[in-house]
Amino acid sequence: MSEPPRFDRGHTDDLMSFLAASPTPYHAVANAAERLEKAGFRQVAETDAWDGTAGGKYVLRGGAIIAWYVPEGAEAHTPFRIVGAHTDSPNLRVKPRPDSGAHGWRQVAVEIYGGPLLNSWLDRDLGLAGRLSLRDGTTRLVDVDRPLLRVPQLAIHLDRAVNSDGLKLDKQRHMQPVWGLGEDVRDRDLIAFLEDTAGLPEGSVTGWDLMVHPVEPPAYLGRDRELVAGPRMDNLLSVHAGTAALTAAAGRGSRLSYIPVLAAFDHEENGSQSDTGADGPLLGSVLERSVFARGGSLEDRARALAGTVCLSSDTGHAVHPNYAERHDPTHHPRVDGGPILKVNVNNRYATDGSGRAVFAAACERAGVPFQTFVSNNAMPCGTTIGPITAARHGIRTVDIGVAILSMHSVRELCGAKDPFLLANALTAFLEG
Repeated sequence: MSEPPRFDRGHTDDLMSFLAASPTPYHAVANAAERLEKAGFRQVAETDAWDGTAGGKYVLRGGAIIAWYVPEGAEAHTPFRIVGAHTDSPNLRVKPRPDSGAHGWRQVAVEIYGGPLLNSWLDRDLGLAGRLSLRDGTTRLVDVDRPLLRVPQLAIHLDRAVNSDGLKLDKQRHMQPVWGLGEDVRDRDLIAFLEDTAGLPEGSVTGWDLMVHPVEPPAYLGRDRELVAGPRMDNLLSVHAGTAALTAAAGRGSRLSYIPVLAAFDHEENGSQSDTGADGPLLGSVLERSVFARGGSLEDRARALAGTVCLSSDTGHAVHPNYAERHDPTHHPRVDGGPILKVNVNNRYATDGSGRAVFAAACERAGVPFQTFVSNNAMPCGTTIGPITAARHGIRTVDIGVAILSMHSVRELCGAKDPFLLANALTAFLEG
């Protein structure tokens, strides 16, 4: 029996605000934490002793957040229901010595992060955001959300074959943005600008994690506004939906038969091997400490994880109208057709038949349709945090997501209904 939907078009409106306010993983987790706080969750420090009291808690570490809700009366061996996602997106990131330039142009030296569609970064108004590390050991978020930088494309007059032979970009030579004029390259020029922007004393910033982002806001698109165009949908769409689903599930309180969890990791786009990535110890540590804080033993931990299920939620590929031959001929996921179940028998995705049944049951309870994605056999298949989570923690994991176009572009495209259909399915899953 399906339940009344929790989320509607207002959820998509809110997603657009979340995308605009989250130009980096650090901003994304700060915004998710703010929403959790409003729902009654409280932050716990990893360096403190944890208690086993009921209620919502969360841990922040860099660009990752793990949040969970313990219902009244939960036993130490109560299984978890986890929504997994990632906070990072392919982009351009500032190098340790950022100040560069040539021929009267002042530039910012950047490194390519992940696998972006490089051409989508050309000739766009770009801002700069990230995390500043200060001399006193604290950090400060900064966001210059105005046209500050631009990666200029070469004029067609100087590359007559670009439309016939294709655009060829050298990651080192062709992707360095300009941000001003001047012959002299002054060390710490960019950092001094950011110190001034953030209201910090000169020389107080000793470290930085900075990245470039487009300043064009998300927008509805199409005759009937049935599409959404915006940045970082891969994978903040899932982070936003998971945050909404967790707060909704927490509203059921003691009626929950599982402990709902949101696990949003950083560094998925470059392999997840970091202290804030899915291949690191963060999730396992949080789950284990939650069991022990409720008086549990290693036996209780083993019992809890044996009954745990994770939905690894990440965007997937909608069938492209101009390149339909690149898709499997019998699997054509469409935008606004509901979330997709991602399957690959070589374990690039973690879904198996039993996982499909869990997801199908959640969608049925939520009254949400779902689709299946399988790669064309002649095309290499991507992967997610799903197989990593399954292998590292021994947790049954199912790969799902929302079908989009233009994945890894500066500006991706999804249906206006799919974000709230996903949120409703995730809520039903977390509530069990």
